[in-house]
This record gives sequence, structure tokens and C-alpha cells, in this order.
Amino acid sequence: MGRKGSKQTKLPPDSQEVRSSHPIRARTLIRSNLEKASVISNTSNSSSGGTSACGSNLVHSLSSATPSTGGSSISDSGSDSKHPTDSISTPSVDPHQLLQSRMPNIKVFSGSSHPDLASRIVDRLGIDLGKVVTKKFSNLETCVEIGESVRGEDVYIVQSGSGEINDNLMELLIMINACKIASASRVTAVIPCFPYARQDKKDKTGDDKLAELMKTNEWKFRSRAPISAKLVANMLSVAGADHIITMDLHASQIQGFFDIPVDNLYAEPAVLKWIRENIAEWRNSIIVSPDAGGAKRVTSIADRLNVEFALIHKERKKANEVASMVLVGDVKDRVAILVDDMADTCGTICHAADKLVEAGATKVYAILTHGIFSGPAISRINNACFEAVVVTNTIPQDGHMKDCPKIQCIDVSMMFAEAVRRTHNGESVSYLFSNVPY
Repeated sequence: MGRKGSKQTKLPPDSQEVRSSHPIRARTLIRSNLEKASVISNTSNSSSGGTSACGSNLVHSLSSATPSTGGSSISDSGSDSKHPTDSISTPSVDPHQLLQSRMPNIKVFSGSSHPDLASRIVDRLGIDLGKVVTKKFSNLETCVEIGESVRGEDVYIVQSGSGEINDNLMELLIMINACKIASASRVTAVIPCFPYARQDKKDKTGDDKLAELMKTNEWKFRSRAPISAKLVANMLSVAGADHIITMDLHASQIQGFFDIPVDNLYAEPAVLKWIRENIAEWRNSIIVSPDAGGAKRVTSIADRLNVEFALIHKERKKANEVASMVLVGDVKDRVAILVDDMADTCGTICHAADKLVEAGATKVYAILTHGIFSGPAISRINNACFEAVVVTNTIPQDGHMKDCPKIQCIDVSMMFAEAVRRTHNGESVSYLFSNVPY
């Protein structure tokens, strides 16, 4: 109970309904309601003309985040009540400030794996990249220092599984933990290329000598191999990550390794856009999967383009070595478009391209989400019969494009930026599964 005669500020009724929603959203709405209450209280003593002007000028006062603007833009005298709009000033609003006022309490930090992608994301969001310093001690231990306050903030850390994967993964874990113990409200790891995604199950392979001894039996045995993708998922959760945003997981079941929400974006909408804009004969094309595991991916693209699809069945003797290939489908006199989620040493797609040319394909394109291009990959692509090898920038590609003129890049930063924006505002991300946000 306050003292007698004291005034109590009463919030608008809609502020009482935000307690059960997301804390960041609630804080934004309460701040907005306080600004509305301040604007109304500043103009309560003005004339009727001033009251109508306040209502029309409310948008300007909220976008510039200065509650007193609504009162100061109205003339002190209420004599001009017949023409209230004459007393309204319409200040120019900086788009950068407007975007910041729409997205408060958000911080985006970049790891050392892909700073260019992080810069593109914050440019599209209209905010500044967070300050962080990463360094290594003389014994190669990773040290991370967050250069600004993250208390109560919605934090996003952009770090791709490329380059020195183990160092970058450790750096990501330390950054997550640093933000979490600094009282960040929520920490989201934006991992365009998920590390160790190919180690998602135990393979039916073992020691070669033992396999020779077991040829006479029908018994199949599994190797003593780890499921490293599950280990990485556990490490991210223990470090303090509350949410994961990634793209084109090698196996979509990896999402089940996590006990936290995972948004697996797809490069398919950007791929479809590139095909329609850059391949003139795309209506006479056929979408080809270089292995049976990508059949679902190519059928989805083929259905949206209204063209046929084919697949190549391959057998491996050991990792990164293909033993044989069998083409299933008719590619004669057609443009063949190979689609896969990633390419490492590029032995598979180069063998597949030769197989397609032998089968009568007129041109061969390769479209990949994650272009790792390790080992002899660049030399293989230069010697292969590709018209173009198209990759996204989930992994840095500047060096690869200089070494190989056949490599072209699709920018997917707008998809990650929109995913961050929608996640921060509590909106659905499913729109991005079939549309490019530009």
C-alpha cells in the first residue's frame, strides 16, 4: 500500500499477459508498454488536438526509442486544434536504429572458422557483430574472452565445422560456456556444417584379415567404431547450448541425438533458384544422386522442378575409396545434375560424372551443400568433366574458387539470418524449408 495521495503508474492491460511467454519477448513488450504509458502521460494535459496528434505520432516515438518524442513533437499551445496534423513533426528514422529497436537483447558472435559468414548474417540483421577475442597459449590451449556484457541477452554463436575442426569445435564449446556463465538468457549455436556428422552409426565393416576369414559365413559383424556425432551432441549440451541451428545434416536422425531443439535448415530452396537462373536447359535435365542415401533429397528437387531423377549405387572397399558404381536411370541426351550434401575428396562425384558421360549425358553439373574439398579434391575437379561444381558458403570457399575456376558459390547467409531473426522473435522457421527469404 502506498502513501495517501501518491500516484501509482498503472501499466496497460496487455502487459499482464506476457509473463507466461518467452522472457526476451516479455521484456520487449513490457518496455514497449512502458514507452506507451510515458507517451500518454506526457500528453495527458494537452488539448484535444494534441491528443489526436499523439496517437498518430506514436509510431515515430516508439521506433526512435525516445518516449519524450511524442510529447515534444506537439506544439505547446492547443490553439491549433482544428488542424492537429500541422503540429506534428516527422523526423527521419535511421533504418539501422529502427532494426535495432525491433531486435533488442540480441548478440551475435563469430568463431574463427568462418568470420565472413557471420559478418554477412549481422549485416542482414542490421546489428553489429559482438566483440570476442580468441587466442591460443604457448601449449596450444584455446582461450576465449567475451568483450561485452551478455547478461540477459539472446546470444548466437556462428561457428562452422571446417578447417581445423577439432580446434574450432573446442573454441565453440568454450564460447558457449563463457556466455552461459556470464548469465546469457539463451545461447544458440549456429553450426552451418555440423562436425563429425558422417560418424553417425556403426558400420558393417571390420578388420580386413578377419573379413577374409569370415567370407564363408553369412554372419555380419559390426566394428568397434564410435558414434562421434552423438558425442559432439552431448558436448554441446553440456557446454550450455540451448538451441542448435544447422544446415543439411548428413543424416537427419542426428537431430535425435540432442535433448535440446535443433533446426535443420535445407539448402534446397537456394539450389532450386540457382538451377532455374543458371542452367538454360534445366527443363531437359535429370537430377542424379551419387549414392542411395541421397535418393530422398534428389526426388524432392526433381518433383519441384518436374523432371526425372536417377541414382548411382556405389560400393566402398574402405573409407574415401569407391569400388564400383551402377547407374539406375536413363540420362541419355540430358543435362545431368548431381546433388549431394557434401563432398570431401570428391572421388565419388568425379567417378559419378564419368559414369554419366559414358551413359550419354550432354552436360554434368554438381551441386553440393558442404564443399570440404580436402586432399586431392581440387585436382580431381579440374580434371573432371564438370560444367560447374556449385557449393554453398557454409564452409569458406574463397581459396577453393581461386584454385579451381569450375567452383561456384551460393550465398546462404540470408537463410541463417532469417532463421536467427525468427528464432529470436519466437516465429516459425518452417517457411525457410521451401522458400528463400530474398
